[in-house]
This record gives sequence, structure tokens and C-alpha cells, in this order.
Amino acid sequence: MSLITTLARLEAVRTGRAQPAATVRHRHLSDRPLVFVPLTTAGEAGAPLGALVGTDRDAPHLLVVPQPRDRDLRFAFLADLADIVLPHVEAYAESVEAAERTETDPETGKRVKVEVDLCADAAQLVVPSRAGIDFVRLLGRSMRFRRTAEQDPETPHPAPPRVPLLGRWLTHYGERARVPGSSLLLAMTDLLGRHWATGQSTLEDQHLGALLAWIAPEFSPEPGLTGAEAARRAELARDADGQLLCPPAGPATDPAFDNRLLAPAIERYDRARTALAAAEDGLEADERLGALTAAEREIRALVDSRTRPTWDAVWRGLDLLRELPEGAHAEERWTRDRWSFTSHRDRILAGEPPQPRRDDAVTAANKLATREREQARLEAQEALDDPLVMAGRRLSGEAFAGEVVDVVMAYSESKRPSPRPLVTVRTDDRPHLGERAKVYRSLGGKPQTAEYVGPAASDDGFGDGTGTGDGDGTGTGDGTRDGDGVLVLRIMDKMGRGKEPEAGSVPEKGDLVCFTLFEHEQRGGAKLPDPEQTPWTHGGPPGAAAAVPEAADAQTEEDVL
Repeated sequence: MSLITTLARLEAVRTGRAQPAATVRHRHLSDRPLVFVPLTTAGEAGAPLGALVGTDRDAPHLLVVPQPRDRDLRFAFLADLADIVLPHVEAYAESVEAAERTETDPETGKRVKVEVDLCADAAQLVVPSRAGIDFVRLLGRSMRFRRTAEQDPETPHPAPPRVPLLGRWLTHYGERARVPGSSLLLAMTDLLGRHWATGQSTLEDQHLGALLAWIAPEFSPEPGLTGAEAARRAELARDADGQLLCPPAGPATDPAFDNRLLAPAIERYDRARTALAAAEDGLEADERLGALTAAEREIRALVDSRTRPTWDAVWRGLDLLRELPEGAHAEERWTRDRWSFTSHRDRILAGEPPQPRRDDAVTAANKLATREREQARLEAQEALDDPLVMAGRRLSGEAFAGEVVDVVMAYSESKRPSPRPLVTVRTDDRPHLGERAKVYRSLGGKPQTAEYVGPAASDDGFGDGTGTGDGDGTGTGDGTRDGDGVLVLRIMDKMGRGKEPEAGSVPEKGDLVCFTLFEHEQRGGAKLPDPEQTPWTHGGPPGAAAAVPEAADAQTEEDVL
């Protein structure tokens, strides 16, 4: 946690209201996100009880499993979910645009640009909390290996045709959610927590109602409450029947709801279904069918009462986030999401098997490297997009901002001298600069590199940069008064190919500049071997048995639902 975030949390405690942790929105928000509010059965994390899902905040689809232990009812729930989610996803998969991508030519081994199809947009899925992302991943794992009657007529308990396809998409969304900065699958609590700092812990921020109470206490039914009071009411307040006024954001349910309302309702449903099965004539069957329908309607009403407040809270959170302008690099990260979405669509169309249960060594290493690279890129881009985030990096000594007080033209010592101007910057920051440390500034969206020469040496705090200092960048070197913070930098690149720098490529006297000690773009790691060349110490080259993903055989997949 940065010092800026800590200060914002302290200020939230003092004022009783959440404080901004960002001045721009660092995640892309779709015009038509698909909101998914799941509910699970207590004690069985993978057993769905119901869900609200849809793109229309005023008309969500309510899906209910009246008896979660019934396999057929669970499959019916998943089939209904697929009928809602897949058309939404496939609508985005069908709209493409031409794009260029760099690939390796198999014949020459050179990198060449080829024109390919890129989905013009991608379907975005929003869940209430981080636990909702885990549930999406669990659903995908349990669905993508299911066999249908068309694939295997003799398979026991065949799944509806579109269930495995939905499982593959949910698995992809769950995996993509692990990539820092991705916006394909978003948790509303993480989104709000990134842009506002509350006076409670990050664990307490996972309660969507409490988090919103800090950010917008005016939405509380009891006006005049502070953020802490409104959050406490959202977490603990109950009605006359002992039920929470603000149910958890799912997918777990409140024990009081399970014991007092849900369990008796399911028991009545079971009795009605047993009675219907034992009916001996049509008149009796009609009567008992009415009782079964009433029992099912009661369960639907209970599920709706638990999911509707969370559904409304997710949309209220989206409204708050849309009030923030989108960060400059958010669209770039969304483009990478579109490439990921398009690649998965192409794998499905090519008839490739589902994602395996466990990745091979090369795939796992590539995923880890990608996540590490994207995390560093995200942190750099957020700082470049947001002055408030950059302030935190400046306080930690990872960046500095100041005014250019002198510019001296200099050249490299080579056969063909290149411009290496010396720029003197006065700053109040205290960056952790070492001898000849590299610093970077954004120039036209590209990073320009400079080299730290040392503190200025003249008596007035700035000069030609020929003096020497202690090299820590704190303004305590020879000839510089403590606290002056006058630094000399040598610009190294992005000045064109001529002997004279291009216009605008070198800061001018009086300009306000901001340099960072961290790189703006992340370099790729070492090239890993192909899976066929994996050494035996890491699982060995895949054989014939391993050529097909281990879990492609649906007969061995455990039924976790």
C-alpha cells in the first residue's frame, strides 16, 4: 500500500467518507456489460442455487435451481445460463475488423506483419466480488469437459449441447481475470476499491454494500450517516424476521436465510415433487402439480430477494465508475483483451480440445511471465495516466517532477557525434538516483531515456552540470544547498537522426517535466522451448497419450456441481 493510499484511508476515517484513490478510470467499461450475480448452496461451493444475469438493469433474467442436489435441475440451470450468455458472447465474436499482427515466417524465421481478423469489441462480464470470479472459474472447470449425447450417445448423464461451450468461455474469462489490467471479467468490489480508499480494511471492502456505503453514503436508506455507520448498517442490519437488509454480494448466502427460509422452502418443494410422482390419477396430479409450482415459485421469490439488492448495487457501482474519465492507456489494455478474445474464438472454431486441467511446463511458465510483465506494465501506465498515482511513486522515490532551469547542448564522443543535451531540473522530490541511473519521461506517448549526471555544481543551485556529488539525487552534493534538489540529466534518445535535435524532443527552460526511475515499457523474457522440446526434468516431451489434454475424457471429470 502506497503512502498516498494510507493517507487517503486516514482521511476517509476522519471525514467519514471514501476518498479518491485515482483521478481517472483505469479499467475499460463496455457500453453493454453482462452482469452476473450468482448464488450458491451453503456447504457446496459448486452447487448453484440461482443467479441474476443480463445486460438490462431493469429486466434481468432470474435463474433458479429449486433442488441443488438434483443433477438434472443443475444441468437445466446451466443450459438456461448458456442460452443467455453465449448469444451475447457470439454477437461480439462475429463482428471483426482488419488488423496487423507480427508473426514469425516458418520458412525464413523472420518477423513479418500479416493481416488478420480482430474482433471489433469483446463481451465484458461483471460480477459483484472476487468470490464471483472464483465461481466463474469453477463453473468453467466443471462444464468444459462434459460430454453431450451428440458427442457420445452412450455417455451417462449427457449435458445439454451448449453447456461444454459455455464452460470453455467461462474458463477463458477466469484465466484472463488473472492477468493484471485485464477487463474481460471484472469484480465490482475490486473496481471500486481501486478508485476509492475507504476507512476499512481491504477484506471488508469485499462486501459490496459496505463499500458503496463508504463511497456514496447518501444512497443509504438512513440519510446523515457517516461512511462507517452506513457500512456497519449494510453489514449487520436485519429486519423483523432476522434477515439481512443488505444481503452478501454472493455467491455465499447468510446462514439465517438458509436455516429459516431456504431450507423449509426446499423441503416443501421436495415433498410436493414426491407427492406428484405418487399421484394415481389426472385430477390428483393436477392438484399436486399446483402445489409443486407454488413451492417452486416460493424458492424463486427467495432467490430474487437475495440477488436483487446485489444486482442493483453492481449497476450503481457502474454508474459511479462511468463518472470518471477513462485513463489514456485503458484502451490499449482493452485491445489486448480483444486479441485474447479473438484468439479463443479462433481456437473454438478450429475444433481444438478444451483447456487442460493442468498446464504443461512451458505454458505455465509463459503464463507466469505474462502476468509479471503485465503487472509491471499496469503499474507504469497507471502512474503515467494519473497524477494521483504518480504522486505516490514520487513519494516513494521512484519518480520526480520539477522545472527545467537550464539546457546546455552537448554531443557524444564518437566518429559521428550525436546530440546529448544536458538538462538541469529543480525538484522538491527526493528520487533514489544512483550514479548514471536511467530515468524516463513520456514524449508523444513513447518513453524518452535520460541519464543522471549528478547534482548541479554552481552556487546558485544550477549550472553546467560539471560538478560532482554524492550521487543520491537529494541535492546534498558539492555546490548544492541541501533541499535545493537541482539535478542534471543527459538526454539519450528520441531526438531524431540529425546533428541537431528535432523540435520538441528536448525540454526547454521553464518547462515542467516528470521523470520516472521505472521503465514505461516492459521487455520480453527469454524464449522458452517448444512443448515438444521440454526436457524430461519438466515432464518430458509430450507423447501420444499427452497430445490430447488430460481432461478431455469427460468420463473422468469429477462432478463438482
